[in-house]
Amino acid sequence: MEPAKHEEISVQDETMDKMKFKKCSQIAFYRRQKLLHPGKSLYRALLDSVTLSNDNVKFQIINEANKVPLLVEIYEIEGNIFRVKINEVAPLRTRYEVPDVLIKEPTTKRLSITQKETNILVLTSTNEDHKLHITANPFQIELESKDETILSMNSRGLLYFEHLQPPPKNSKTAAENKEDGSADSAKENQKDLGLWQEEFGSFLDIKASGPSSVGLDFSLHGFEHIYGIPEHAETLLLKNTSDDDAYRLYNLDIYGHKIHDKIGIYGSVPFLLAHKPNRTLGIFWLNSSETLVDISTKAVMEHIPSRSPPETTKQRVVPQTDVRWMSESGIVDVFLLMGPTAFDIFKQYAQLTGTQALPPFFSLGYHQCRWNYEDEQDVKSVDAGFDQHDIPYDVMWLDIEHTEGKRYFTWDKKRFQNPRRMQELLRKKKRKLVVIIDPHIKIDPAYTIYSQGKSKDYFVKDRNGKDFEGVCWPGSSCYLDFTNPEVREWYADLFAFQTYKGSTDILFVWNDMNEPSVFKGAELTMQKDAVHHGGWEHREVHNLYGFYQLSSCFSANGNCRRTHQALWRRRETFCPHTIILCWITEEQYGQGTTQQIGVT
Repeated sequence: MEPAKHEEISVQDETMDKMKFKKCSQIAFYRRQKLLHPGKSLYRALLDSVTLSNDNVKFQIINEANKVPLLVEIYEIEGNIFRVKINEVAPLRTRYEVPDVLIKEPTTKRLSITQKETNILVLTSTNEDHKLHITANPFQIELESKDETILSMNSRGLLYFEHLQPPPKNSKTAAENKEDGSADSAKENQKDLGLWQEEFGSFLDIKASGPSSVGLDFSLHGFEHIYGIPEHAETLLLKNTSDDDAYRLYNLDIYGHKIHDKIGIYGSVPFLLAHKPNRTLGIFWLNSSETLVDISTKAVMEHIPSRSPPETTKQRVVPQTDVRWMSESGIVDVFLLMGPTAFDIFKQYAQLTGTQALPPFFSLGYHQCRWNYEDEQDVKSVDAGFDQHDIPYDVMWLDIEHTEGKRYFTWDKKRFQNPRRMQELLRKKKRKLVVIIDPHIKIDPAYTIYSQGKSKDYFVKDRNGKDFEGVCWPGSSCYLDFTNPEVREWYADLFAFQTYKGSTDILFVWNDMNEPSVFKGAELTMQKDAVHHGGWEHREVHNLYGFYQLSSCFSANGNCRRTHQALWRRRETFCPHTIILCWITEEQYGQGTTQQIGVT
């Protein structure tokens, strides 16, 4: 008898269909930025434009090719942080700047100008520990700490800034175009660059504002260990990237993602941390549009200062990591967290984005979650089973089937006839209940939340000004526009006990599917040319959508806005509680099998 063959276990069986998601080479702004190769920067600083105030230092830089001026602002922020902003001096339209993520406007300190010559400007921090050496031509910035160069910006000449332009006009007649073929050539070139529209499969992305991508390179001197920029199914230590293999920060609902892949998954945190024996450094890239990050660690020669004659000057080999950030839109707004210790870095990051609240004590215990418990009797039986087998647990979770036809904030009238009684059963054993809430709203005029959202004009629009419609768990759905403060306030009120019928003070909320997930959308998410409050395209706010939904839930549980970190707040006389774990992502706390909890 032959021995039984062992079934080979493959991680590919459950992986996503990669055809549904873009490779880096299929992302137009990435292709455009990669046409700019390392070398001498196209930008020159106009040092005669320098102005100094108590808050910042400002000066202009100009692109020698297109002559478009940009405004550079440099801030020293209390707590050993520097901020650099780059924007157009006179944009055709206002460019998007990320609001609400910083817990307050940072407290600034006055920089001083300690040297100003034809091609050099030196700024010194208040305590004189840090200096910023600004070279005019080519434009670059070196950040020095106690005479040691820690970081360089634009030293590889990769500052990239697409200024806003009016739509192109073809002045030639159709006959002239046909005769010389120039229109076909221009059209093909424009299609390849994806300047005003971009295709992916059957989807067409119309860019009302045209190309608006920004990018900047950083050289981290002496660093070879780089971490952060989650969320990817990759190693903790970030790897070198290659063409078409950048780390992608773009919230996507990717089920069964492949391991060791740099594609973005559920959430995006544009924060990178570099570490070496005597220093830790942080870079926080404040941009909510799709972002790609290239990383390259290499060995470089470093001159060792010596009092000996030049011919005896010594050299040594040291590591250097080059990091290139590329975003589809917005402005350059970057925070440099100077540490010097890892503890200092996290303190500085918390100073900008908020501290992490302690989780509720019960959330540290065992949670029972699966898709899906059928009815109240099913919940009662599972709960009793834990007691029968003497297995402790603290929280029961209910997925979408507990609702009335996947209408959130409701209960299935047949299967969950008395949700309060069910919760009282759990309360007597000091247990809690968590239910799911998604941001898509079933299109049904008889559904109160849909009809109210429709009448109040609270849904995201498509590029033609109609309510954006996508398919998710309930079928055809509209998506609440959480970027609108009025929508967030209204949504928070939905959690009130008098509004959320059948909820009690042991009911908590699981926020899901808010990448946002759109089953038949491009890359299973919302079209980038959908339109939000204020006329902003979805491409500008994509990675903020889930953050704003969670802000609404958090406001409902204490009227307090926090960002970025794990948050929890309870207010038992007002509404059910929420558990929030990510800042620019969905909250999938507890999505897993009956035997384990997955936390993303």
